[in-house]
Amino acid sequence: MTYKELQDVVLQHGKTIYSFCRHLTANPTDADDLYQETFLKAAELCHKIDSSQNPRAFLIRIAASLWKNQLRKEKGRQKIIPLAPLNSEDEAVSPEKPPEVLLIQQEETQLLLRCADKLPPKLRLPLYMYYTAELSLKEISTILHIPVGTVKSRLWRAKQELKQNLEVHGHETYK
Repeated sequence: MTYKELQDVVLQHGKTIYSFCRHLTANPTDADDLYQETFLKAAELCHKIDSSQNPRAFLIRIAASLWKNQLRKEKGRQKIIPLAPLNSEDEAVSPEKPPEVLLIQQEETQLLLRCADKLPPKLRLPLYMYYTAELSLKEISTILHIPVGTVKSRLWRAKQELKQNLEVHGHETYK
């Protein structure tokens, strides 16, 4: 793939990749960094990208690998100096909906994201790949180098854990 073709891929799939990065990092600043690193790495590897294959899946694989590397580095840093987690808010404003509906939706979304962020990375990553990046089970399997059945079981376990966490935290939130 040439740089021009990579530029076209960025224009075509950039929003999806950014959304995926945003969900992985749960922080706009970190998402920006991961997004940029993903395309820098893609520029380095553009000769390996086959435009006849799914370039979006290739970019998702790069983002996921970079994110996993960052998690490993953070674990090492946390052993030395523990850091408090950062909280971020999504600024989604819709003039068509009443403010109380927007507030409830925002609270539900934040609750869901907090619960998803508590999942172990091996469950969180396929969950975000499937629901935010809209990758197929086969694509996720290829990216993570695991069988399709394992992807299915991790998605199922992630949904079960989310359900349990939402029941516990949702009950506490609305008491």
